[in-house]
Amino acid sequence: MTRHLATVDGPSLRERLDDVTSPAPRLIDVRTAVEFEAGHIPGAVNVPLDVLQERLDDLCPVLRGQDIVLVCRSGRRAGQAQETLAGAGLGTSKVLAGGIVDWERAGGELDRGRQVWELERQIRFAAGAMVLAAVLASVAVPQAKWLAALIGGGLVVAALSNTCALGMALARMPWNRRRGESPIDRLAADR
Repeated sequence: MTRHLATVDGPSLRERLDDVTSPAPRLIDVRTAVEFEAGHIPGAVNVPLDVLQERLDDLCPVLRGQDIVLVCRSGRRAGQAQETLAGAGLGTSKVLAGGIVDWERAGGELDRGRQVWELERQIRFAAGAMVLAAVLASVAVPQAKWLAALIGGGLVVAALSNTCALGMALARMPWNRRRGESPIDRLAADR
């Protein structure tokens, strides 16, 4: 289960971002590129969780010594990113408690772009569509009911392990990727 080492709440983060007398923390948003584009905290850099995990060796030198706040939709993916960074020796990051949902609920500003379904909504749609298709197919092919059972079992494992293979697969789909500069290059340029 994901364990947050340190968190910061929305109002405290807003105070830190508004304080011109001290340097602002580095905001790293670990949601997919299209989730980020749909709405993110101004100044945040998008480094999707899978990219963070794959490019950790490139990120460590760029992030070392920085005050890092990790952001996602609810705090779960940011917590996973925090554990990954802590395992690589960057144990000083904080997770935005309640994620972008609580940030916005508390009146926090968001830069908005193209609106798309959030990853968790995509997961619910994909899992529901596969179960529905399996149940309908089982009318003609009774063994198809096992596909529905497999999807249900996968969702149970996802809940128990706090990871989701379907979510990781959907995050890699072209509609959840953005072309352009590398997030690592952006972080290095902003140092």
